[in-house]
Parts: sequence; C-alpha cells; structure tokens
Amino acid sequence: MRLILLALLILPVSSLAQRTRQLEELAYTMAGSYTSAAQAKADTSYFEIELEMVRIWPKRKDGAWFYVEQAMASSKAKPYRQRVYHVKQVNDSTFTSTIFTIKGGAAWYGAYADLVKLEQLPKDSLEALDGCDITLVRRGAVYEGSTRGHECPSTRNNASYTTSEVVLRRDRMVSWDRGWNAAGEQVWGAGKGGYIFIKR
Repeated sequence: MRLILLALLILPVSSLAQRTRQLEELAYTMAGSYTSAAQAKADTSYFEIELEMVRIWPKRKDGAWFYVEQAMASSKAKPYRQRVYHVKQVNDSTFTSTIFTIKGGAAWYGAYADLVKLEQLPKDSLEALDGCDITLVRRGAVYEGSTRGHECPSTRNNASYTTSEVVLRRDRMVSWDRGWNAAGEQVWGAGKGGYIFIKR
C-alpha cells in the first residue's frame, strides 16, 4: 500500500517536471536574435528585417515571457512592431502564445539589449490583442502554429483581420503575417510565403 501511495505522489511531480522541461525547450528555441538578410538578398520582394526575442521575468511560474522587437535593418532603432509574448503549455505537444502590446512602448525601444531595464517593464502596461493568440504544436524538433480563422482584427491598409503562421526550429523561424479584407482578399503581407529569419 505504501508503495502505491508513493508512486501516486511521484507521478504528478514527475509529470510537472517533464512539462516544465518541455516549456523550457520551447523557450530556448524561441529566444534569440534573427535576421532575414539571406532571404532579402536572394529575393528582392522581401525586406531585410531584424527580429529580437528575449526572455523576460524568468522567475515567474505562469509560463515563459518574451519581449519582442521587429524592425527594418536600415532603421533598427525604430521598430515597426513591439510585443510581449506569454507562452503557456496546454499538453505534452501543444502551447499557446498570448500577444500583448505595450502602452508607452516607445520608451522601451532597444530594451532587448538591456535585460536589467526589461525587468522593470510594468505588467500593467501590457494590453492583450484579443483573438490573436497563436497555438503551437510540437512535431519532433519543429513547432508549427497559427492564429485561428478570422479572429485577430486588423485595420492596416483597410484590412478586416490578420493571420499569422509560424514554423519554429532551433536555427530559424518562418513567420508569415498577412492582412485580409472582409471579402477575404489579401491586402498586406508577403505574397509568396513567410519571412525566413535565421538565428544569429
């Protein structure tokens, strides 16, 4: 009887440790400094973009948090996209990433290079982008995911909604963001396929 009780106690702890490890593996895969320079050189329809994704608040127990900036390589100091991602594990192979904007975000431009400063980023400055969560599914060493249907709103270039598709590997990330009007016609974003960001 004691052995059975001990086994029942060990199993939840073991399962929790495994899930913690799986989330940390994804976090390690995501974090990094990325560039699309090689793709832009090979195909001039793509811009040279730099993407910075750094882990913040590592001691938090509610998932993995990231500060993200995306900018044209020619204007790195003025990112056109700034986000915070909150990644949580759903099961052994599925994860969700909630996307946040930052109120007064310009004050934090370039903070990816200053982890001490990022520790001071106030949680109450974050605003969730409702409907824009990305679900990632792990298949071997690759994570693939996307937003859901038409749920992520967009007003850029008269769009009605936006879609995001992501493929994540240890050395690269392919990200395909597109905007669509109410008729389902693409009005912004790459037409041939996603941007290929190589991790430096």
